[in-house]
Amino acid sequence: MVMPKLEVFDVEPAARQPSGVVVTQVGALEEARLAAYEQGYKAGWDDAAAAQSQDQNQIKADLARNLQQLAFTYQEARAHMLQAVKPLFEEMVNRLLPATARETLAPLVLEQVTPMAEELTDQPVTLVLNPSVRQAVASLITQATGLPMVIEEEPTLPEGQVYIRLGSREAQVDLSRVTAEIAQAVHGFFTLAEEPPSDG
Repeated sequence: MVMPKLEVFDVEPAARQPSGVVVTQVGALEEARLAAYEQGYKAGWDDAAAAQSQDQNQIKADLARNLQQLAFTYQEARAHMLQAVKPLFEEMVNRLLPATARETLAPLVLEQVTPMAEELTDQPVTLVLNPSVRQAVASLITQATGLPMVIEEEPTLPEGQVYIRLGSREAQVDLSRVTAEIAQAVHGFFTLAEEPPSDG
């Protein structure tokens, strides 16, 4: 059987219309694709670094602000606490400390007199003191040592100060000075604590 011949409608290769598709080599395409990938990767990396730097700056700013607020809060709390305890300390210094000094004055005088009396038992002890503490000091010395005493009252002496003479030896008990130093130290502490902190 004979095969029929079919008609060909193809145009000649020279007569074909250009399709607009540019055919390039495979190597050039791969290079372009890698270059685009590298450019995108670099842009992404730069964006991530910029975002991280911005986050770090924000964290640093937040931390500095929080630390500053914390410092103010601490200073305010400290000042408030000091103001709350200041009256208590002032009361202790003004009332309790002098009362305690008066109560301990006689035992301290006795402590000074005893070693002196052991050496010179035949002479009287001379005490120079404020009249307001005479009774407490004299009764304790008499009960504890039985020594003869000469008491000289000196109204200009503070209540916490006593001069002791036995023969050529002399001693002094000065609780007034100690009390004044403690009061001055407490006052100085609160004066210093109330000063605004330096920015150093």
